[in-house]
Amino acid sequence: MQRWPTFIMLRTFYAIILLNLAISFVLGKKDRASRDTINFEETFSPTPDNLKRKLKKSVSSFLWGVATAAYQIEGSTNSSGRGASIWDTFSHNPGKIANGDTGDVADGSYDRVKEDVALIKAMGLNAYRFSISWSRILPRGSLADGGANYEAIQHYNFLIDELIDAGIDPMVTLYHWDLPQALEDKYAGWISPLIEDDFRDYAEVCFTNFGDRVKKWITLNEPWTYSLMGYGTGSFAPGRCSDRSRCAKGNSSTEPYIVAHNSLNAHAAAVELYRTKYQKRQGGVIGITLNHDWAEPRRADSEADKAAAQRRNEFAMAWFLDPLTFGFYPQSMRRLVGERLPHFSEGKRRRLTGSYDFIGLNHYSSKYYSEPLQDGSGGLGMKGQEGDWGRDQHNVESKYSEFGLLIGQQGASPWLNKVPWGLYKVLKWNTKRYTVAGKPPPVLYVTENGCDVPGESTLPLPLALQDSFRIDYHRDYLAAMAEALDEGVDVRGYFAWSLLDNFEWADGYSFRFGLHYVDYSDQNLPRYPKSSAKWYASYVANHSQSFDTGRGVGSGVGKAAATAAAVASSPLSFLVNALQFSSDVVFTSNL
Repeated sequence: MQRWPTFIMLRTFYAIILLNLAISFVLGKKDRASRDTINFEETFSPTPDNLKRKLKKSVSSFLWGVATAAYQIEGSTNSSGRGASIWDTFSHNPGKIANGDTGDVADGSYDRVKEDVALIKAMGLNAYRFSISWSRILPRGSLADGGANYEAIQHYNFLIDELIDAGIDPMVTLYHWDLPQALEDKYAGWISPLIEDDFRDYAEVCFTNFGDRVKKWITLNEPWTYSLMGYGTGSFAPGRCSDRSRCAKGNSSTEPYIVAHNSLNAHAAAVELYRTKYQKRQGGVIGITLNHDWAEPRRADSEADKAAAQRRNEFAMAWFLDPLTFGFYPQSMRRLVGERLPHFSEGKRRRLTGSYDFIGLNHYSSKYYSEPLQDGSGGLGMKGQEGDWGRDQHNVESKYSEFGLLIGQQGASPWLNKVPWGLYKVLKWNTKRYTVAGKPPPVLYVTENGCDVPGESTLPLPLALQDSFRIDYHRDYLAAMAEALDEGVDVRGYFAWSLLDNFEWADGYSFRFGLHYVDYSDQNLPRYPKSSAKWYASYVANHSQSFDTGRGVGSGVGKAAATAAAVASSPLSFLVNALQFSSDVVFTSNL
């Protein structure tokens, strides 16, 4: 009788064990429920019944959209009276951007308004989030220094009118990282508290000229990113950091905190102006967009790792949303950063507290976090963290669980993994933390969510258009969002990043995030809808009457999130890895 090779027997044995365990986990047998590694009912207490919102939302209230940013798509950087921005300067500095790319031309969207609006309309979307270029509106950055650029105002009026005529609701971001270079030269931009008055004046020009039609305003996009990457690591404009081999100026241990502090004060000044002078008359709402990629404890049974992950969530999200809601930075930051963390005056604190009508959440991926080893064994340390901000947290980041399982499928960008349960946890965490006693939960919009596809940038056009990885990404993240809605989270819109492939900051055009392919080899920059654009259009059409994912609201995606995290942090992951390594049988933990 022929004997099976040992490795086949082992693979079969592992497969049988894994199948039984997976069925037990995924189907949620009652005898397992009480023993789950992560108990979501304990981790996230439900919103009080009297504060829960009805889950089903008509298309008139739920926004389905796409998002872009001015510098990433507009081009025409030297036309129509536009002044230079810090990204113009930074991108023309050799070695700062991959392949020497710049946003000089980008997608040429400044001259393709009708074409791009037609793409949005063709998908059947009812919202478009875009940003206004500060240095187009105020070429010198300041209203007092040269005044406003009428031609730029007319351009954005045209864009807004085209959107409204197409039945598309404009959601406008005032600042998406392209600070006027004139203000950087004048007083070092966001490092100076003088930025507050100039930002308020810029916002007023926008409120005055566009507020009769724009009803949803976002003051700042991801202050975490430009504070840390621009002033901590120096990898984004204006390129400041402590490392003199990379940055001519800067102090990574202090400047990110100063920039974030001044950004919060500028935000509050703009919100105060809108609420006192424009909101009642124009009937709009105003908020801020913050990025929150979820931090998961690397070892689910480790209190130290839970604390490390919580610190990361606080240093990323609560850094901004705690002051906006409560008037104070989180206690963990006050303790660990100490005197390097600026203080709010009593007047600034009062103005800041409650200074939003909604929160925009940008979310892409998740990571594991653990406590640094203190035993001197040469194991995991805090290398690879974001300058002093990273070391201040006292935690270690990893894409792998303690048993070596990747947290989710790898995107093209090294930092991006497909982890849909991370969005569920982000929505739940923020709702729980920022639901103030006696008030309804905070209103949330997912203002960016998307991915790049492995190998997409090097594929020939016909193959690049078949982006099934992106379809799976959006489908699973929407399912996770639906589960959060089912549990009382007040999400009122979803914006896919992005309408178009575009200039991805320090990565230039190396990675593509668009639902539409832009052919940069053709000077006409033609757009081609990818399969994901067609899928998203179909998804929205099928949910135009009520929001319910294809898998069903209440389908258990949130509970599957707990299961996935538990699997990744348990000995089961060892078997999963063994099968992934030695067999064509693949098990994924991101349900």
